Amino acid sequence: MTAAPAVADDLRKLEEQFDPDVRFRPLLPAAAWLVAALLFALSAFHYYTAGFGLLRETTHRGIHMAFVLGLIFLVFPMLKRGAAAEPRARWTHPLGIGWHDWALAAAAVGGSLYVPWIFDDLAFRVGNPMAADVIMGTLLIAVLLESTRRSIGWPLPLIASLLIAYALFGRGMPGILAHAGSTWSGVVNHLYLTSQGVYGIALGVVATYVFHYVLFGVLATRIGLGRLFIDLASALTGRYAGGPAKVSIFGSALFGMISGSSIANTVTVGSLTIPAMMRLGYPRHFAAAVESTASTGGQITPPIMGAAAFLMVEFLNTPYQAIVLAAIVPACLHFFGVFCQVHFEAKKSGMRGLTAAELPKAREVLKRDWPTAIPLFALLLVLFSGFTPYLAAFWGITACALVGLTGRSGPVAVGFLAILAAAVFAGVLTEDWCTFGILGLCVAASAEAVLRRHDGRKALIEVLDSFVVGAKYAIAVGAAAATVGIIVGVVTLTGVGFKISNIVTTFAGTLEMLTAAFLPDGLFAPKSLTLFYTLVMTAIVCILLGCGVPTTANYIIMVTVAAPALALLGVEPIVAHFFVFYYGVLADITPPVALAAYAAASMAGADPFRTGNTAFRLGLAKALVPFVFVYAPSMLIVTKGFTWEDFAITVGGCALGVGVLAMALTGFVFVRMPAWQRLLLAAGGLLMMAPGLTSTLVGIALAAPVLAVQALAGRRISA
Repeated sequence: MTAAPAVADDLRKLEEQFDPDVRFRPLLPAAAWLVAALLFALSAFHYYTAGFGLLRETTHRGIHMAFVLGLIFLVFPMLKRGAAAEPRARWTHPLGIGWHDWALAAAAVGGSLYVPWIFDDLAFRVGNPMAADVIMGTLLIAVLLESTRRSIGWPLPLIASLLIAYALFGRGMPGILAHAGSTWSGVVNHLYLTSQGVYGIALGVVATYVFHYVLFGVLATRIGLGRLFIDLASALTGRYAGGPAKVSIFGSALFGMISGSSIANTVTVGSLTIPAMMRLGYPRHFAAAVESTASTGGQITPPIMGAAAFLMVEFLNTPYQAIVLAAIVPACLHFFGVFCQVHFEAKKSGMRGLTAAELPKAREVLKRDWPTAIPLFALLLVLFSGFTPYLAAFWGITACALVGLTGRSGPVAVGFLAILAAAVFAGVLTEDWCTFGILGLCVAASAEAVLRRHDGRKALIEVLDSFVVGAKYAIAVGAAAATVGIIVGVVTLTGVGFKISNIVTTFAGTLEMLTAAFLPDGLFAPKSLTLFYTLVMTAIVCILLGCGVPTTANYIIMVTVAAPALALLGVEPIVAHFFVFYYGVLADITPPVALAAYAAASMAGADPFRTGNTAFRLGLAKALVPFVFVYAPSMLIVTKGFTWEDFAITVGGCALGVGVLAMALTGFVFVRMPAWQRLLLAAGGLLMMAPGLTSTLVGIALAAPVLAVQALAGRRISA
């Protein structure tokens, strides 16, 4: 597929416009070099510890937070307009950065490293903090809230501030929300000195897993893995009806495996697919909606997914391999739903596929770029051999660097993979001497290849710059994770999570009693209706919260608050976590704040709100599938009581339902449908998606007459 010319700077500016995580301010050369050195040091720290052993938990998290918060005050302006202002060096702004930012950065570093510094005495201070502890804790909480506001906006720090106020003034709250209250010293003690607050699981997961996979994604994209995926998708699907839209789906699915970001996925893949879709005749808003909907699948597509997937590992104490397996079927159903609607839309509009001249050839693409896939295979090889996710990321990053330095030299890359595979299967990768030995071989091979290349210096600079950019893209999520630690800490301090769960389940029970009066006796079990209403309320809150809070923070907040409510109704923990995760991601294409859809609309010159509405319609499978796996957990494979029979019935019925529902929403199979056919198909599709053989058969019976009428009409037209 011939890509429309896209300037990298324009795409970067577009990403910054819709993603506050990467809205950096311009820096003078001296400040840029200093920041780049610190960012590289942050990446190097995580790369080393991933391969050769993590530090003590509190120390590791403290060093990570010191880097992250300190850098945020150097790269993010205090106000939005600062991102566009030209920096000037003067006595109030050394190196073009104000004294207040330097002071806040120093305070952030000091506050972050204070707890690791006093760690040996920490056991004696928890519960009875010294004045210095309270002062340093207060300082860190203040700079943490400000750094989060700068990097991702107001909503998350505002929620954290309100919960801190709730912890302090709980006595005055009404009814069940009242609690004994706490002093400021007690709040700081819990949030700062214990592992239940700022230094808790959320920060630990970002410092241990997420950072490494963001870095891997940046390196993999730089060496050309994203291009390989997009070109392969073009070669395999571009010739069919509505070709560019199908390329968008498959390209976004493959690229999403390494990006884990809805907006980055939308901007990168959309720069190629959106112009091609519009040239073929797709309306602007539809082209933008297809790309944004497919791109949101990046956060739910194994093996990397979004940061929330790694949080599940810690919250559920479950191997990452199990999370990856659980995510496969729902992710496939999401992309299948988008594909079906795109296909029928193309057929309805009579759109052609791309010509052979407009498409790359799969054989040439593989011949040119196949070594770029080796880092992904290396990562998966280590991950599914039973090693930790961060060790897998370490070898994935190493492989990326090797491929980048050798210029995608097949023999060198294959040799490295063979050595790595032998080491993995020998089970000795965790030994330092073996790690050093393999790494030494990689460095030697890379150095030899770089010396032979005429552009070896450029390749080395590109790899080093990837370490800088990877860290830059990861610092905002680090601040968000630490701030979410405040929210989790207040919940554990006050017990408000269980109180909210009690309110939700009580309200759902009330709705169940009101609804039951209008339904035939025995049609629904009371507990089933109560669970349904609880799920609906949880989904709505997830989407609303996602309007201003990143997916990772949204997931942690909702798991803390909503998971207990679902547990009270018998929902398995991994199922509850996946439900919350999916609806947090759905916020990226759900108006009024559908950031991925709005980014795509800007690229297409389309109406943002109309694009968001169309994107939500295209992503309807993602909105319905979570309800299916709550009632039929076998879809997630790794749940208790899994059987292949339940799995086949659930997944088969759900896939049929998604396809039939796509027909109803598009209003076309072989010919255009009248309203009654669309309604009958919609009812049949929903029944097919409902777990159970009986409901699936009833749905098929409802849809069959419509499909038969459509088939006959199509045959008459073709005759």
